[in-house]
Amino acid sequence: MSPVDIAYIAVFAAIICVLGFVSIPVGAAGVPIVLQNAAAILAGLVLGARRGTASVAIFLLVGLALPVLAGGRTTIYALGSPTVGYLVGYLVSAAVAGAIAYAGLRGGKGTRVAMFILAGYLGLFLQYLFGVFGLMFRADMTFGAAWAAQVPFLLPDAGKVALMIVIALAVHAAFPDMRRR
Repeated sequence: MSPVDIAYIAVFAAIICVLGFVSIPVGAAGVPIVLQNAAAILAGLVLGARRGTASVAIFLLVGLALPVLAGGRTTIYALGSPTVGYLVGYLVSAAVAGAIAYAGLRGGKGTRVAMFILAGYLGLFLQYLFGVFGLMFRADMTFGAAWAAQVPFLLPDAGKVALMIVIALAVHAAFPDMRRR
């Protein structure tokens, strides 16, 4: 890994940390609307699977000591709360979104856009899926109730991911060397 790669990873870890200051509590389980979930997907879309996942992992490691998660919480707190599944989903979504997006960079513009849309929304689905398992495990919710708890987040999250897709495509258009790393 080059010094430039390390810098990209650090910058995205910092972006994810800073976006933790935006948190709107909603829903039955007290899971807030946040920007960090979209930033984890953005990290994958822009940096690819390896670097995107590394940036999310560093964010979670920083969260062991500092309150960088949404609502001023730490990773240790989140590990014991209903939101634990979402944190796992952040890691998985960055990896999957990054792998799909970077595969799409090899095609034409239409393929690239389609692959980024697939990558972004599949990443979001994976965050929800792991979040559901976290709610079932930590909040004693049934599978159906845990999925129903996702409903207040669907529209805001879909909008955030659409914005992240636009940003990622713009970054790759402006900095084509990013994809060669």
